[in-house]
Amino acid sequence: MNSTSLVFPQPPPLTASCPASPGGRGGAARCRAWCRAGTMAAGGEQEGGCEHYRRGCLLRAPCCGKLYPCRLCHDGAEEHRLDRFRVAEVQCSRCRLLQKAQQRCEGCQSLFGEYYCGVCHLFDRDKKQYHCDDCGICRIGPKEDFFHCSKCNLCLSLSLRGKHKCIENVSRQDCPICLEDIHTSRVEARVLPCGHLLHKTCYEEMLKEGYRCPLCMHSALDMRRYWRQLDDEVAQTPMPTEYQNMMVEILCNDCNARSTVQFHLLGMKCTNCESYNTAQDGKCKQPAE
Repeated sequence: MNSTSLVFPQPPPLTASCPASPGGRGGAARCRAWCRAGTMAAGGEQEGGCEHYRRGCLLRAPCCGKLYPCRLCHDGAEEHRLDRFRVAEVQCSRCRLLQKAQQRCEGCQSLFGEYYCGVCHLFDRDKKQYHCDDCGICRIGPKEDFFHCSKCNLCLSLSLRGKHKCIENVSRQDCPICLEDIHTSRVEARVLPCGHLLHKTCYEEMLKEGYRCPLCMHSALDMRRYWRQLDDEVAQTPMPTEYQNMMVEILCNDCNARSTVQFHLLGMKCTNCESYNTAQDGKCKQPAE
């Protein structure tokens, strides 16, 4: 998923399908993204596309008949969504020939994409993509490094086989932080220890503010080292006299165990798993003399 800086030659003239053309929707930035689909590398090979993909053709949207570099460009300019599976025609960005969706132009033999999926109609440079029949879409590979978890209903790294918590159809849920789709997102997903998914970028932003899953409050990373540091801080920070014998019932967000422990402002440790990711689950009470 590394981005590459490319220098593009002069874009082709605007057409009625360009979002920035008369009657089109969008501004100059969208126009530049659209027009990049008309650029070609030496030898007629595919080197154009948009901010989302590198390809040498435009998709003819089956819904409105307009030409766009990709479904994302279409969805950003129109008030409806392009169904990638119904795309039947593409236009060569070099010779402008409208033809059936395929990997090479039948007119000038230009390569539309190093990778082409005849199901998703995805054209792009080679990123070791593969089509997963169970997911129903293409994934970034290589394929041999991933497996499809039938319960979670998504492809996961082989390093997670037998080592992740399954949640049925978890990828069909939206990211709880940005509320955007995860299953078809081009952003990598992060699997939390609790089994929930976040976009990797959302996960990284979350860690700047906290450490818990926004759905179940389970610790999103290994906190054991920090818990031991907190043990030392609690031991070195005595509570005022009126609170020293105060007990409180707590619920652990990590193991779901309930316990009664001594109240402390810095944190209250679960007696079952020794996590400080706990919440008070009852009133404070003073033990009988």
